[in-house]
Amino acid sequence: MADYSTEKGFTIQSLASDPVTQVGAAGTWSSGGALNTAAYKNSGAGTLTAGLEWGNYPGVAPAGVVTEEYDGTSWTAVNNLNDGTGGSSGLGIQTAAMSIGGFTGDPGPGGNRVETYDGTSWTSEINFPSVIRNGIGAGTTTAGLVAAGFQGPSWPGTPSTVTHEWDGTSWATGGASNSVHMYAAGAGIQTAAFMAGGETPPISTIVEIYDGSSWTEVSDMNSARVALVGAGTTTAGVAFGGNPPASALTEVYDGTVWAEAGDLSTARGAGAGAGTQTAAFFAGGAL
Repeated sequence: MADYSTEKGFTIQSLASDPVTQVGAAGTWSSGGALNTAAYKNSGAGTLTAGLEWGNYPGVAPAGVVTEEYDGTSWTAVNNLNDGTGGSSGLGIQTAAMSIGGFTGDPGPGGNRVETYDGTSWTSEINFPSVIRNGIGAGTTTAGLVAAGFQGPSWPGTPSTVTHEWDGTSWATGGASNSVHMYAAGAGIQTAAFMAGGETPPISTIVEIYDGSSWTEVSDMNSARVALVGAGTTTAGVAFGGNPPASALTEVYDGTVWAEAGDLSTARGAGAGAGTQTAAFFAGGAL
């Protein structure tokens, strides 16, 4: 199994060279505003015009506490996370987002910390039931979903098929995925989420859909990728980027099949992203 969390060959995205891109209705990507702090293994939530990104790989300074908001044009640094993290599962919108688990150190022990963002500051919540990193997040801060990734406090951890649902107060176990998905793309809502690709191992094209109780395998992506990013819904989804090697590939999903769309302006993976199939952002990442 490849060890992407300790890869030292990643080049952190330059602030002067396309750290954020966005997709339009025609399926093309264009440059957006630059992040104030370069980051990879960061997490994202929200929309193209009200986006949020946070975290950083712990081996990169500052150690994963920086949070920035996006208005569709530029990024603004806001209040930091209480605890630094990278590779956390992210979900929600700019004014109600959630960060779950992630890396707590270099080269990558996992954590179970949970924080919610209210548009101004981060607040610590009930811990996740297990230590997790590089899982997918979907849904909202009152109806959320976290699945797959690695579990366990020590590196490299155990590849997981476990799903947990969040009701705004507590965590409950949901249906297990059919395959392991580490560093996969994920998006949607608690009762209609998808996760695509990642490592099973090996690097995979497998896609699964969650209906609120169980996961079902659907049509595969065309290209196997890991450390890719997802946005949209189970009937209008998009998955983009990947590492390593850095990928610019973008694929869109109509609820039945995946089709290749316009490439990213800059090949990259392990970044933050969110939005819809026709209006998404990708912030930071590794070349």
